[in-house]
Amino acid sequence: MAKAPVLTPQSEDFPRWYQDLINKAELADNGPVRGTMVIRPYGYGLWERMQQEMDARIKDAGAQNAYFPLFIPQSYLTREAEHVEGFAPELAVVTHGGGKELEEPVVVRPTSETIINDYFSKWVQSYRDLPLLINQWANVVRWEMRPRVFLRTSEFLWQEGHTAHATYEDARDYAAHIHRHVYGDFMTNVLGIDVVLGRKTAKERFAGAINTLTLEGMMGDGKALQMGTSHELGTNFAKAFNTQYLSKEGRQELVWQTSWGVSTRMVGGLIMSHGDDNGLRVPPRLAHVQVVVMAIKGDEAVAKVRELGAQLKAAGIRVQVDDRVDTPFGRRAVDWELKGVPVRVEIGPRDLEAGTAMLARRIPGGKEPVSIDALADLLPKVLEEDQAQLLRESRERREARTTDVATIGEAAEAAIAGGWARIPWDVLGPEGEAKLAEQAVSVRCLVAEDGSVPVADDAPGTLAIVARSY
Repeated sequence: MAKAPVLTPQSEDFPRWYQDLINKAELADNGPVRGTMVIRPYGYGLWERMQQEMDARIKDAGAQNAYFPLFIPQSYLTREAEHVEGFAPELAVVTHGGGKELEEPVVVRPTSETIINDYFSKWVQSYRDLPLLINQWANVVRWEMRPRVFLRTSEFLWQEGHTAHATYEDARDYAAHIHRHVYGDFMTNVLGIDVVLGRKTAKERFAGAINTLTLEGMMGDGKALQMGTSHELGTNFAKAFNTQYLSKEGRQELVWQTSWGVSTRMVGGLIMSHGDDNGLRVPPRLAHVQVVVMAIKGDEAVAKVRELGAQLKAAGIRVQVDDRVDTPFGRRAVDWELKGVPVRVEIGPRDLEAGTAMLARRIPGGKEPVSIDALADLLPKVLEEDQAQLLRESRERREARTTDVATIGEAAEAAIAGGWARIPWDVLGPEGEAKLAEQAVSVRCLVAEDGSVPVADDAPGTLAIVARSY
């Protein structure tokens, strides 16, 4: 009788496979309140690495970290009409505290444009105070009707950047810099996901923004996932909060602003982009455990893996030693396979006699014996090869499952079949976008014919990327 698979096969039920993997790889659990999640240590380790990589890039872009309150007076949100209208269905509102009804209800932070602008209006007085570039790492709450761990939860973790500039051009260019050189670089070169950088349509734009830039990734089932966004806010919030500065010419001017963010949704994107029927596959540049050194059995093997683990750590490799010989080796190997650790180095009594270790590579698969003495030099090369393979697979999947179409019907057909469609925006337009929405298909972004980001929705040659999405 065939042994039952550890995970539901992707081809059989992709959503079930996703939930199985989160559970079996010990990434997260559902929280006690519907729509919340408990991120377990291995899953949080992935998020911590994302934070580290992103934080370095954000700081290189000139932003500084700060922190703003979780509770926001409800009246703040009403100052920017489009913003409050966009978030109203998702708000969690506190009406009582300390056993008493509050004089003014407070909103649990869904995003921080309003409260940060209240302080920007105090901090910005002169052109010398600009640009003001602030980022915060925080949690936010948006009441979710159809929760799914990491992808859509009522509470999630993220970073949100907020900036104020003297001119439209400065704000526009900074939003574009974050989009391409912070988010795009991280997602491509660390997550190994070949994201498409584009512009959101007016319908899909962030509430209160004049332009939204997005990064869209194709998941293993062909659906799209919005991985991050960078917004040009214009002067909308500056008008609402009277955020002005004295220009060099002595005039009072409104600031031009941006906001931008990525969240724990990226963990879900990582799973669905790179996972297979054996579990997660973690890109080596991201992995908080790049190599696990495993003792198969025997005291000598235990001593050797501990020694080797220290050597590899000294060589700059993120390594974990698994010397739990009281737990069956096969069970441990399956657990590390599920968790997607890029490389396993397995050592037993026979390996010690031969001076070799068994090198098991999670991403391309396969095993081969290698000299123990060669590992410190070999492993960095192996890890870079496997990083490149994941990005290549992501790109090849997206290219193979994206179809150029000429009609709205063809666009819907391609998306429903499990792929993406490219259609001229002047053929689709807002009316066609509305027709696609009736079939649960959306315009993920607008791109130029050469793959760049269009300067406007109606720029000549603009193409719409159409897909079903998470």
